[in-house]
Amino acid sequence: MRPGGSFLARLWRQPAALLALAFLLLVAGAGLASNAIAAWLGFDLATVDLLGGKAPPSAAHWLGTDELGRDLGLRLLEGGRVSLTVALLAALGAAALGTLVGLLAGERGGLVDALLMRTTDAVIALPLLPLLIVLSAIDLTKLGLDPATAQGDGAKLARLVLVIVLVGWTTTARLVRAATLQALAPDYVRAARALGATPGRVLRRHVLPNIAAPILVATTLSAGQIILFESVLSFLGLGLDPSTPSWGRMLAGAQDLLWDAPHLALFPGIAILLTVASLNLLGDGLQAALDPRRRQALA
Repeated sequence: MRPGGSFLARLWRQPAALLALAFLLLVAGAGLASNAIAAWLGFDLATVDLLGGKAPPSAAHWLGTDELGRDLGLRLLEGGRVSLTVALLAALGAAALGTLVGLLAGERGGLVDALLMRTTDAVIALPLLPLLIVLSAIDLTKLGLDPATAQGDGAKLARLVLVIVLVGWTTTARLVRAATLQALAPDYVRAARALGATPGRVLRRHVLPNIAAPILVATTLSAGQIILFESVLSFLGLGLDPSTPSWGRMLAGAQDLLWDAPHLALFPGIAILLTVASLNLLGDGLQAALDPRRRQALA
């Protein structure tokens, strides 16, 4: 048996990662069931009650109400679904693009490697926040989309995810390039090439299985950073539509109400903090469970 047992056994010895995973699953599940929970409690997320707006936490509304009188707890659950959706799609997109660039650079070498890595360095050198703001402010109607489609929630979500992917792939690319060079070094890979194995077969059979673990860890860690990106863009009014309750959008709506209703900013901020911390703890736990150099220590 391999030192330290199976992957699940090693992960089981990471209580912080397991707690973080349980929290993320709870947030995701509650977000998906937010409409059902609202119906069970007898609330309508679309109903506005101006007279009951900015109410503090109470027995009827455990986290209070927002400026329009809607239950803040249910809005947080719905916002968690949106924020986690953006994080998941953008993290997977950035990981896919970064993996493709890193594999090409590591396998081809030479001019291709130099060109791709200098492009990566150029993207890293760009000022991140101003670049995100510029890309998010692009008018989709100027790209040929009709106004109705461009203003839809789907188009805005796709633009936000695409913007984050375009600036978030660089870390994975550099990581994958280094791992690919290491995976191509053993003699059995050279023997496979000498026997006529195509580059695609070498990458599929000998490289990708050996670099899957660092890609998984990098994707998990990047998801937390993406939630922060989405929060910043929504706070600046460049994210999703105001009617879409992401956590960043909720913070943006509460910035003028900090003195009158501080709970409107407190609870979304806590949700972002706990979720990002959980993603980082989960990434650290996966790294500890997947890293062969730490298996013996975990045994």
